Amino acid sequence: MSEPTSHNQWKTLDKDLGRISHMEYATSYVSRPLVGMGISLAFLVIAGLLASLFLGTEPERFVVITAAVFGAYMALNIGANDVANNMGPAVGANALSMGSAILIAAVCESAGALLAGGDVVSTISKGIIDPSGMSETRTFIWAMMAALLSAALWVNLATKLGAPVSTTHSVVGGVMGAGIAAAGFGAVNWPTMGQIAASWVISPVLGGIIAAAFLALIKSRIIYRDDKIAAARIWVPVLVGVMAGTFAAYLALKGLKRVISIDLPSALLIGLGLGLLTW
Repeated sequence: MSEPTSHNQWKTLDKDLGRISHMEYATSYVSRPLVGMGISLAFLVIAGLLASLFLGTEPERFVVITAAVFGAYMALNIGANDVANNMGPAVGANALSMGSAILIAAVCESAGALLAGGDVVSTISKGIIDPSGMSETRTFIWAMMAALLSAALWVNLATKLGAPVSTTHSVVGGVMGAGIAAAGFGAVNWPTMGQIAASWVISPVLGGIIAAAFLALIKSRIIYRDDKIAAARIWVPVLVGVMAGTFAAYLALKGLKRVISIDLPSALLIGLGLGLLTW
């Protein structure tokens, strides 16, 4: 009698353990999306707290704290959507792991904003909408706040739908729309908007042409060769050198201009030298 009873007890225990395992799996599955949301909310709160600590008792601290929270929200959406556009090809080609891509993107996005983001900031802040066209400074401030929040909401929605969108397009459209709502169509710098819109058409075309040219070069010089490894050893350093030289020339011309003024020929020489050194 004791043996069947003991066997039934073990079966009951196995069933209970199985139920616990299913409950743990279900809990983990349900709570997984909440972890990211919790981290995001904590990031927004920290951004607001840091802004309040730096400002102390300044009279306009509420505006800056709100801008810091909106900016943090926009930064989260840039990481979720815009970084995926940049690093997706490298991850898809198995050249980088997901963790490495995220780390590299975080460093490069921050460095790019600090070193070479000044011109874009200037265009967004006063190139699209003329601040002097607003009746009050506070109106301009809240118009820019509305533009930031609207762009962040749109990128968030696009990310939810899995659609890769441009943060630049979203911000430019938000600034233009907020300016029109605040001061009418006359507040918009339409020649600048025309140049920006033209770049939206020209950039994909030029990007496609350059990508096609490099792909044709890689196919003819590496992929279609009998000894692909030997060909890669010759041409991959050349491609890396071209990339490094191009970026060095751009960084010297744009990124360092707040520290030292470098003309175009000097920047090209710097790029050529670094490209040869990298090669």
